[in-house]
Amino acid sequence: MRLTIVFLFFATTLFSQKQIGFSGRLIYSIETTDTSLTELFRPRTMTVYTNDTLVRTENMTDQLGKQVAIRHLELQKSYLLLHTANGNFAIQTKFENDSVVESKYTYSKKWGNKKIAGLKAKKVLVQHPSFESPMEFYYLKKTPAKYIVGFENFPGLLVEYYIPSEDGILKYTLKSMEADPTNLDLYGIPSDYQKVTMTEFIDIMTKANEVIE
Repeated sequence: MRLTIVFLFFATTLFSQKQIGFSGRLIYSIETTDTSLTELFRPRTMTVYTNDTLVRTENMTDQLGKQVAIRHLELQKSYLLLHTANGNFAIQTKFENDSVVESKYTYSKKWGNKKIAGLKAKKVLVQHPSFESPMEFYYLKKTPAKYIVGFENFPGLLVEYYIPSEDGILKYTLKSMEADPTNLDLYGIPSDYQKVTMTEFIDIMTKANEVIE
């Protein structure tokens, strides 16, 4: 009996392989999978900073320029920072709604792996209503998935994945992963940014447009 208990404890420890929190910077490339849109959609980057509790995600958009999303994973609070011609705004967003996109994804684990950014990544086969057929996503088994908004329930940090958009299916690929303590100032809201709700922001922008017209 004692030998059985020892074996079971060893097996549980061996196969659980607990994930390790990450602190540092992740840089992803973003490109369209539609070759007909290659000239119209310029390759972009997404930068993610995290100290394992706070996450700052930086994206560039054609419509609004640079967008910065800041999320507190434990307090479940999130803000979207926007710099506009009408001022700088920190828009409070609903934390639980940030991951709505994930509800449309279903996945199944598959054998296979490949090196991405010099790291061994495992494969999952993913389905989505916008995909014509299942697509291969890759993830890091020992790193939590929680740093990428909308994909927190995947088995590990996604390092190659796809998102449907107005520009077709976009491919996100990890280019670098730098483990390093990040400056806490990155996760704060600058003093020259006005905190508003999404409704208040829309009202401000609507009134500003009415004045211009």
